[in-house]
Amino acid sequence: MASPLAKKEYLILAQYAVKISKSVGRRHKERIEDERLPFQRDKDRIIHSKAFRRLDEKTQVFMAGSGDHYRTRLTHTLEVAQIARDIARRLSLNEDLCEAIALAHDLGHPPFGHAGEAALNDVMKAFGMGFEHNEQSRRVVEQLEKTYPGFDGLNLTIEVLDGLIKHQSAFDQAGKIFEKSAHLEAQVVNVADEIAYTNHDMDDGLRADFIKMNQLRKFKLWQMAEKIVIQQYGKIKDVQILKSRIISTIISLMIEDFCKQTHTNLKKNKIKEEKDVINFQGTLAHFSGNFTAMIKELRSYLYDEFYMHPEILNFTEKGKKMIKALFKYYFNNTDDFPAIKSWKKSVKKDRVSLAVVIKDYIAGMTDRFLVSQFNEKVLKK
Repeated sequence: MASPLAKKEYLILAQYAVKISKSVGRRHKERIEDERLPFQRDKDRIIHSKAFRRLDEKTQVFMAGSGDHYRTRLTHTLEVAQIARDIARRLSLNEDLCEAIALAHDLGHPPFGHAGEAALNDVMKAFGMGFEHNEQSRRVVEQLEKTYPGFDGLNLTIEVLDGLIKHQSAFDQAGKIFEKSAHLEAQVVNVADEIAYTNHDMDDGLRADFIKMNQLRKFKLWQMAEKIVIQQYGKIKDVQILKSRIISTIISLMIEDFCKQTHTNLKKNKIKEEKDVINFQGTLAHFSGNFTAMIKELRSYLYDEFYMHPEILNFTEKGKKMIKALFKYYFNNTDDFPAIKSWKKSVKKDRVSLAVVIKDYIAGMTDRFLVSQFNEKVLKK
C-alpha cells in the first residue's frame, strides 16, 4: 500500500516526473524502517557517507584550504543541490530525486579536481582502463562505501544510480550518447551543475583577482544582469555587494530561461509521461538558443582567463605529478600500501586488480591527505 507521502506525489508532480510508486527499486531488498520515501532515504544515506564528508577538502578550482571563501567540492555540491531543487519545484519534478543525484554527483571526484581526474585516467590507461569521475561516483555508492551488513555500497535506488551515470555537463561526458535518455530529474541536475560552477567560478575568480569585473562587463549576460540590479537597487558603491547581486541575478536569469525553454520543449514534443522522456532522442531540458550562446561566450572567457591562469595551471600540474608519483609508489611498494588488505580480498590478485584498488584509494583522498602521503612516501623514499 502506498504511503500518504507517495500518494501526494500524484497531486503535486507533473505526469512526466519520476514517481516513487513507479520506481524500479533497489538492487538489494530492504525492510522499510520508517515513513521516509525511498529518494529521501537515498539523500540521507549520501549525506551521512564518508565520501560526502571528504568533499569538504577536495579541490573545486582552488586547492581546499587555500582561502576561507573559495568553493570546495562540497560547497559546489550544495549549490548544485539547491539550484536543482529550485528548478524541480518550478517544473513540478521530483525534488528529492534531483537533490539525491546532485548530492552524489561528485562523490567520485579525486583530489585536485579535473587535473586529478586526468592524472588517474593517464595511469589507468597502462592497465587497459581509464578513469571518469561519474563512473567512480557510482562505484563509490555501489561498492566502496561500507555501512551495511548485507551488501556493499549504499544500495541507492536505480533512478539515482541512473542519474549519476548519465550526468553530463561541459566538463563531464559532454556529447556522450546513452542507449536511453536520462529522466528529466537527471537532466535538471546536469544543468544545475553548469549554472552553479559558471557563477561560483566567476565569484572565485573575481575574489582571487584573476579576472576583472570590467572584463566581465563585455558579456551580454553580465550586462543584462547588471542592468536589472541597478534598476532594483540603484547605484551600488560597494563593489563586493554589486558583484554578489549581479552573480545572483545571473543565476536567476539562467534558471528562468532554462525552465521556460524546457516547458516549451515538453509541450512541443508532446511529452506526457516519464516513458516519453526516456524514449525521446535527445535532451528536453536545456537553455534557449540565445542563452546558450551567451553562456558559451562567458564560459570561453572563464576558460582562457581563469582555468588557464598560470597560477591555476601550476597548482594543477603539481597535483597531477603527485598523484602519478604516489600511484607508482604504492604499486611498487605494496607492503606500504594502506589498503593492501582490500586487494588481498579480491578474487583476482593480478596487476590490474591492484591498480584498481590503488586508484580507488587515491580517488577517495582529500587534497591535504594526498599531499601528506606524497611527502611521507615519495619524498622521503
